[in-house]
Amino acid sequence: MSDRRPRHDLLHAAEPAAAGRICPTDYLYPPSVFDRDAEIEADALYVVGGLYGNLAALAAIERMAAAERTPPTVVFNGDFHWFDAEPGWFAAIERAVAPRLALRGNVETEIARTGDVGAGCGCAYPPSVDDDVVWRSNEILAALRAMPDAATRTRLAQLPMHLVAQVGRLRVGIVHGDAVSLAGWRFAHDALDQPSARAWLADIARASRIDLFASTHTCLAALRNVALPSGRLTVVNNGAAGMPNFAGSTFGVITRIAAVPSPHRPLYGLARDGVHIDALAVDYDQRSFLDCFLARWPDGSPAHASYFRRIMSGPDYAAATAAG
Repeated sequence: MSDRRPRHDLLHAAEPAAAGRICPTDYLYPPSVFDRDAEIEADALYVVGGLYGNLAALAAIERMAAAERTPPTVVFNGDFHWFDAEPGWFAAIERAVAPRLALRGNVETEIARTGDVGAGCGCAYPPSVDDDVVWRSNEILAALRAMPDAATRTRLAQLPMHLVAQVGRLRVGIVHGDAVSLAGWRFAHDALDQPSARAWLADIARASRIDLFASTHTCLAALRNVALPSGRLTVVNNGAAGMPNFAGSTFGVITRIAAVPSPHRPLYGLARDGVHIDALAVDYDQRSFLDCFLARWPDGSPAHASYFRRIMSGPDYAAATAAG
């Protein structure tokens, strides 16, 4: 979670063992865990990753859902907490998310821990991300750890790391990171575009029996539809629901997966097997969010240093790159 655009080594061969960079062993799972009956059956699914405590974005998503002909199933796939390191703000996010379907991201996992495993923020940043970015993320996480009470820690710790949904003819694997790790980076746009990714994608498609993976962790959006020997595998990463995703923008992005076209104009998308897979803009009240953000994270604070520029004008990243 940063305003940088890291390049990803699929193997992370020389990743240093430091807080914020390591991937704890309890984040890992085999892709075969997705070869199971779906927990969710939906005509329309909103996958909301990286809300980051943005109450204004949450309100915008609720308005978007209300405009659907049939109410969509909303799933928060991790990191719904982040900037909300203030008791009232944190509690408001909990009240909104707790009744809904949700996964735990690295943020929720680490603030729920009662001990220290040395994971820091749990982002498992690759070596190409600057040390100061990692340090600031660890500082934000440390502030957040003071927010939940014991009951909330228990609730967050018990959230699943992944879910399986059935939307029309597609089996959808909902994850925070990737097909093998809660904090995996292999569903980043540039990792997916590496020639060496194809063999790994074929392996996870075969083991998981998933047609479409929906993720978020890398904080930059991507949509890829890959032809494999066993058929197509689609990967959609919404980037961040609660922050701008593209240069010159001030809106978040969510993923919509549905058997009917969207009432909202997609930023980009595709249709396969009768299912529409779209990236939708979340046009939230930026002034409202900015007021909350600056009240907790003024100039000179870790979150301001890492995220203020992105909140104001987006990252150095284009929608055309996300769409592939």
